[in-house]
Amino acid sequence: MGSSKYFTLKEARLSNNCPECYSNDGLEITFKQKLTENIFYKAITSEISHHIHCYNCDSAIFPVRWTDDIERVVNYQKRAVKPRPKSIKLKPLAWAFIFFDLLIVTVVILFATGVVSF
Repeated sequence: MGSSKYFTLKEARLSNNCPECYSNDGLEITFKQKLTENIFYKAITSEISHHIHCYNCDSAIFPVRWTDDIERVVNYQKRAVKPRPKSIKLKPLAWAFIFFDLLIVTVVILFATGVVSF
């Protein structure tokens, strides 16, 4: 079946105090965009996720623990992120499937009109 992955759009260091260890040089925010893939296509979606991690105390900082300062910086960073446009790339199997379907439809139409008979 299909799988979903995320690729990194942007990583930024924050100079805010960590709500866990109170260090002001360990916070980093990461923005990721969703990539969906299966046997027929590969697609970039418009879904963007973000998370904050402190490298001094090695903990994830969830939105419940954010201070007002962290919230403002996160909102600023969200506006600064430039996501990749939504796109779909068909794989060779999808192109073969489309070609085979068109071939069958063409044969059926030619047979129905009497141009080709078996």
